[in-house]
Amino acid sequence: MTLLNIRPATVTDAGLILRFIRELAIYEKAEQSVQTDEIGIAESLFGADATARALVCEANGEAIGYAVYFYNYSTWLGRKGIYLEDLYVSPEKRGSGAGKALLKYIARQAVAEGCGRFEWSVLDWNTPAIDFYTAAGARPQDEWTVYRLEGEALKAFAG
Repeated sequence: MTLLNIRPATVTDAGLILRFIRELAIYEKAEQSVQTDEIGIAESLFGADATARALVCEANGEAIGYAVYFYNYSTWLGRKGIYLEDLYVSPEKRGSGAGKALLKYIARQAVAEGCGRFEWSVLDWNTPAIDFYTAAGARPQDEWTVYRLEGEALKAFAG
């Protein structure tokens, strides 16, 4: 039986988290999109002005996955919510309950803090993730389309 442990990540986990981020990016066919480094992870997740939080999932003492999330706000609910930025479990450890354990950990936090929502995005081709989230009771928000400004387009628009 696998003993899972979910713990808040610390600055000493920055390299581990970066490794998981790269593995996730490879899985999502976007390895070239990772532009940060270990220092960037350490500063953005654990610096004085960090707004995101990270968790590490361990199985029998071995780190096998992570999650990164942050708080958002719903004007309609008049309450904060939690947005899951990343949820990742190493391929050889999928099916161990680690993904569900990470998701439940954050869901319990959302309930304990009175959050109105717990939401995330998933790539439309990622059938295993969609099936996993659907089995957990999550429903797609098909009426919304995500828009993004980044890089040079963001700079140009801001100017």
